[in-house]
Amino acid sequence: MTDGPLVLGIETSCDETGVGIVRGNTLLADAVASSVEEHARFGGVVPEVASRAHLEAMVPTIERACDSAGVRLHEVDAVAVTSGPGLAGALLVGVAAAKALAFGLGKPLYGVNHLAAHVAVDQLEHGPLPEPCLALLVSGGHSSLLRVADVSGDVDPMGATIDDAAGEAFDKVARVLGLPFPGGPHIDKAAREGDTVAIDFPRGLTSRRDLERHRFDFSFSGLKTAVARWVEAKERSGESVPVADVAASFQEAVCDVLVRKALDAASSEGIDDLLIGGGVAANSRLRAMAESRAEGLGIRVRVPRPGLCTDNGAMVAALGSEMVTRGRTPSAFDLPADSSLPVTDVLA
Repeated sequence: MTDGPLVLGIETSCDETGVGIVRGNTLLADAVASSVEEHARFGGVVPEVASRAHLEAMVPTIERACDSAGVRLHEVDAVAVTSGPGLAGALLVGVAAAKALAFGLGKPLYGVNHLAAHVAVDQLEHGPLPEPCLALLVSGGHSSLLRVADVSGDVDPMGATIDDAAGEAFDKVARVLGLPFPGGPHIDKAAREGDTVAIDFPRGLTSRRDLERHRFDFSFSGLKTAVARWVEAKERSGESVPVADVAASFQEAVCDVLVRKALDAASSEGIDDLLIGGGVAANSRLRAMAESRAEGLGIRVRVPRPGLCTDNGAMVAALGSEMVTRGRTPSAFDLPADSSLPVTDVLA
C-alpha cells in the first residue's frame, strides 16, 4: 500500500450499479450501469426493477472496473459497500455481492453510509477534507445539512428534509411540465432559457416562525404543489404553459432555500468550507448561486464534478479507503442492509 490502500467499492442504493476502485485518494476506475431507462416509463424508480437490474449488472460492472483500473481482484486490500440508507432490495444485492467478494478474497469488509460516501468522494478530486466542514447533500431521497468533523466517524446532522427531498421535487415538477425522467437535468436545461423571477414560487420553511423550529430543515412539498396548481390554472384557462419560465422560477426557489440554509448553518458553526454533494449538486444554478453567495461571506465551496455527484461506486471506495487509512475496525460478515441507516452510523 505504498500510495494508500487499494479499495473496491460497491454502490446499489437506488437504480445505479456502481463499482469504483481507488488507491488512497486516487481514482482508478468508476464503472456505472444505470437502469434509469427501465424506470423512465413509470416516472420514478421501481424497487423490484432496480433490484433485478443490480443482479444482472453486478458481475459485468465489477469486471469492467477491474479492467479499467488495470488490477485483479486478488490485489485489492479491502471491499466497501453501501449498507444504507436506500431501497432495501437494491441494498441487499450490493451487500451480498460485497460479502461474497470479501469472504472469497479473504479481505476486510466495510459497510458504509451512503450519505457519508457522498461527502468522502470529494477527496478524490480536491484532496483531503477540511475538518470540520459543512456538507449540503441534495439528491432524490435526501436534503441534508451535516457537520462533518471526521468523515470516517464523526458526522452530525444539523438539518434534513421533512417531506419531499429536492431531487424528488425536481422529478415531480418535470412530470407536470411534460419533461422526461429523471427531472433534474431536463429542468436545469429548460431553465437556461427562462426567467428566474417570472413566477414567485414559495420558499418552504423560511418564515420567521418556521425558522424558530426548522432553521436548518427543508420542505419542498409545498413548492411542488404550488407549481402544479400554477400550471393547472394556466391549462384550465386555455393558455400555453411557459415551460422555461416555470422551470427557471422553480429551480431558483429550490436553490435559494438550499444555499440560504447551508450558508446560515456554516456561519452559525464558524465553518469556512461548504461541500455540496448528491445528484442535485450537478445542477448548474445551485453551483453558481452557492459560489457567488459564499464568496461574500468568506466561505469556500467544494463541489465534485457532476459524474461524481450522482450515485457511484467511487464514493463508496473513497470512504472505504478512509476507513482503512484511519484503522477503523471492519464490519462483520453478518452486516445487514439497512434502508433507514442514520447518517451518524458512518460505518455499519
